[in-house]
Amino acid sequence: MREEDFYQIFITGTGKYLDELLEKGLGGVIFFSKDIQSAGGFKSVISDIKLKAHKPPFLSIDQEGGRVERTEYITPRRLSAGLAYKKGLEYLKEQTLEMSEELKDFGINLNFAPVVDVNTNPQNPVIGERAFSDNPDEVIEAAKVVIDVYKEKRIITCAKHFPGHGDTTKDSHKTLPVVDLSLEAMEKIHIAPFKELINYGIPMIMIAHLDCKCFGEYGIPTSVSPAAIKYLREKLGFNGVIISDDMNMGGLEGLSPYEASLRALKAGVDILLFRESDKFTFDLINLLLETSRSDKILYIAIEQAIQRINRLKALYLLA
Repeated sequence: MREEDFYQIFITGTGKYLDELLEKGLGGVIFFSKDIQSAGGFKSVISDIKLKAHKPPFLSIDQEGGRVERTEYITPRRLSAGLAYKKGLEYLKEQTLEMSEELKDFGINLNFAPVVDVNTNPQNPVIGERAFSDNPDEVIEAAKVVIDVYKEKRIITCAKHFPGHGDTTKDSHKTLPVVDLSLEAMEKIHIAPFKELINYGIPMIMIAHLDCKCFGEYGIPTSVSPAAIKYLREKLGFNGVIISDDMNMGGLEGLSPYEASLRALKAGVDILLFRESDKFTFDLINLLLETSRSDKILYIAIEQAIQRINRLKALYLLA
């Protein structure tokens, strides 16, 4: 494994160390509202990143509509996924087309959408209208419309948040939510959209920081769970790229960032997501590089991740 290939397994936000990471071969960059103060300015940022990148990067964003819409400073907010779906499939398609054209114009090639959580818990503090519906069949129907639009625009889509954040009462940004449902119940409702979209060809899935009892591992976030990722790979047959939710979230409480990253990669996560390119993230990435030189299990896991990332980038002409 070449050192420049190792850096492909990370997507980080902007920050002081972004240029150095790009020169080393960083896999991608994620943008937030703070990065998008004007259309022209944002295009310049992306052009600059492309010039500095050692390898073509994922240029990514969370652009769902509603409260998770990173262009909020330059574009009036659209409807959330749930409200757009309620207005009909044609409305959802048109809104998605509008967002996809905007992202394409900026140079974005990866959108962390659609949300395919099934919002079955009215007390859910983080999903709500971000979900299309509380019915898995409706979630599947809406998600396929969104995926088709982005595919036509050659923008990678990412289904989130596996294995389903819809039945939680806590926010994984702040703590580790517990999902106390049987595997049968999870498969019937919350896993169903992921299963269907894998068969539909979704290229990337984001794994959440959830304590899901159905996998038989208690108190272990799914993002670092060998059982959860084995289920996704072997039972659901997903051969695409698995990306973590932000590795700085409270859902990983109790684990050091180094331990969480190490466990996630060994469990089979392909890309680790960090919202900042600060010194902490830079040092952590380099520590993982050093570890990979002596840890054979980690080394093999990273090599496999790089292969999946390269396949996806080649498919979208980024390699």
